[in-house]
Amino acid sequence: MNEDEIRKSAALEQRHWWYAERRALVRRLVSPLTPGRALDVGCGGGGNTGVLRDLGWQVSGLEYSPAAAGLATSRGLDVVRGDARLLPFPDASMDLVMSTDMWEHIEDDEAVARETFRVLKPGGRLLVAVPCSMSLWSGHDVALGHVRRYEKPELIGLMERVGLEVIDVRSWNVLLRPVVRARRRSNTSESEMEQVHPVLNAGLRAAVATERFLPLHHLPGVSLVVRAVKPGVLEPG
Repeated sequence: MNEDEIRKSAALEQRHWWYAERRALVRRLVSPLTPGRALDVGCGGGGNTGVLRDLGWQVSGLEYSPAAAGLATSRGLDVVRGDARLLPFPDASMDLVMSTDMWEHIEDDEAVARETFRVLKPGGRLLVAVPCSMSLWSGHDVALGHVRRYEKPELIGLMERVGLEVIDVRSWNVLLRPVVRARRRSNTSESEMEQVHPVLNAGLRAAVATERFLPLHHLPGVSLVVRAVKPGVLEPG
């Protein structure tokens, strides 16, 4: 993602419906876990890193972009500049590794998965969110620097090849998929991350929030969310 898109995303992050509901999703999925040492790989401006911190985790963000790392640091977060393909952390040092909308930017995503496995403790958890379905590929993906959108079997296979055990895979942003698909048929070169009228913003957020109470997670959505574990027993402390 280029620096202009990074700054635009950071400006939108606090109020935009998509970012707000993604933070809510992270909070719901991580809340049941006992806090420990966590790493947010590709932390961007730090919105989701802040969620982990607020839940009691000792969390570091890893970010390649100097602009994004600077924004996250300015929010009081612990951020390390680095490459997700060569994580600057010791083996078996993390209880949780999270990556939200980052793997799709990396050509060698298997290297990212291997490094994730390496730094997780036995019994440690992984939470990954990625855009799904190449049928939704559009100028939005090009503008954001994506190299792929994922299909479910592809993502599961990638994790299993490096030794991770997939706990569950769910779709996210299911109700809005038809709207997204229709819009992206005409989108040739632009990111969709833009200011939204407050009324529309509230309506879109409500639509995504409704999915919490409906059995939709197995249907096609706009994103895939995967929880996995590194086999073994998590040592206390």
